[in-house]
Amino acid sequence: VAARSSVGSYDADLEAAVADADLVFEALTEDFGVKKDMFDKVEKLRRDDSIVATVTSGLSINQLCEGRGDSFRKNFLGLHFFNPPNVIVGTELIAGNDTDPEVVDFIDVFSRVRLGREMIRTADTPAFAGNRVGFKVLNEAAQLAERIGPALVDRVVGPYTGRAMTPLATIDLVGWDIHRAIVDNVYELTNDEAHETLKLPDYMAGLMAKGVLGNKTKAGFFKRDGKKRLVLDPKSGDYRPEEDIALPDLSYVDAISDLYSQGRYEEGMQLLLSSEGDEAALARKVIAGYISYAFHRVGEVTDTINGIDRIMGAGFNWAPPSVLVDTMGPGAAARMIEEAGLSVPAALTEAAQTGKPARFFHHPHTNTGKFFVAG
Repeated sequence: VAARSSVGSYDADLEAAVADADLVFEALTEDFGVKKDMFDKVEKLRRDDSIVATVTSGLSINQLCEGRGDSFRKNFLGLHFFNPPNVIVGTELIAGNDTDPEVVDFIDVFSRVRLGREMIRTADTPAFAGNRVGFKVLNEAAQLAERIGPALVDRVVGPYTGRAMTPLATIDLVGWDIHRAIVDNVYELTNDEAHETLKLPDYMAGLMAKGVLGNKTKAGFFKRDGKKRLVLDPKSGDYRPEEDIALPDLSYVDAISDLYSQGRYEEGMQLLLSSEGDEAALARKVIAGYISYAFHRVGEVTDTINGIDRIMGAGFNWAPPSVLVDTMGPGAAARMIEEAGLSVPAALTEAAQTGKPARFFHHPHTNTGKFFVAG
């Protein structure tokens, strides 16, 4: 990458770089005004046939190119890479109302063949598909942290629930500021059945005002003191050594992880469904919300559940909702969602009643076992 890259400054090098570019890829912070100012410059400097792509994680593609010339709008689209992009290959492709379909097709093929990306086309809706579904779960975890503490949240909604990284550690990695930009955008511009789970917790806003931003400030839900990991107390804003925090009996987690380590994923999921105690019930509620919310977004953010499945797997490295349904069975998934007090998607009700489809997830080159992480 270094051998094929060159760096420069906006003042000295932007004009020549943009004028010579076939593809102008903007990756500035999630601020509409900042991006608009850059596109003002790019529009003046670009060739009429050059493509302009924004890496926005959820700002409207149509609004970002509003008021610009025909050439800009026809060649403008969203190309949302997930962090870290050298590891995470899932990429969302978002066309605007005026984007030339041939440009969309070209970027789709170019990104797959030359950049090695897993491409998912999504609608121009707030946070698109991956972040719309994923940050609902992440913010729900942040809300739970105020009630039961970050250490317990990341254990209860840990890898055994189908994710490579725990939710609060993910927010720290992404950055609290980016997390806030995404959930605030969705909370303001949507009003779906899970609206309140997308409201940023007040304690996070207060700590951000004091400079807490996650890993980029070396303090978030967790921070390091030498070799010790410290855990945030959301109510006081203080940190405590992780080893000093007493957790309830979570032996069911170890039992599920043991089954996963043997490749016995269905048995592990059945144990999760049948485990007693408040913590297991809380884990099921979060998983139920994830599945229900994802299936209810079909037709809004993607045409089918396939698009949501692929971006959650390739973009978040989480078990796609369909994989969880297939592993536990649609009837069991529907009952879990009902017990959580949530709306059961019609597709799950039909599958439970008719047995069709036999499976929701159809990707022969994806080893679904990779999503069932022991730990």
